Amino acid sequence: MNIVISNTSDKPIYQQLFEQISAQIIKGELERDFCLPPIRTVAKELRISVITVKKAWEELERHGFIYTMVGKGCFVASLQPNELGNKRQELAIEKLKIDIEYYKGLGLSTEDLLELIRRNYD
Repeated sequence: MNIVISNTSDKPIYQQLFEQISAQIIKGELERDFCLPPIRTVAKELRISVITVKKAWEELERHGFIYTMVGKGCFVASLQPNELGNKRQELAIEKLKIDIEYYKGLGLSTEDLLELIRRNYD
């Protein structure tokens, strides 16, 4: 599990954790039933609050990426390829909805936005 936290990002730290771990699960970098490190260990290693890590773990569980076994820890959920694809789309749509409002505020048309994406995607 590889996590990089940016203290200069506008994004809350729990959200950075959620996004990085969920992406690693979707891409298959964290396999099903992989045991995530304990919350306190992650907090100590990243030098962040236990509450912040707990919030990220709760979001991961709420979105179905992990499950908790009391007394044993948190594990990557067993997701089928189609479920991973659905989760990828859900997360992308969630993010797009926020970003699209910003682009609309700039006065960009759908065509303008698609052209920007094509030019900058790689």
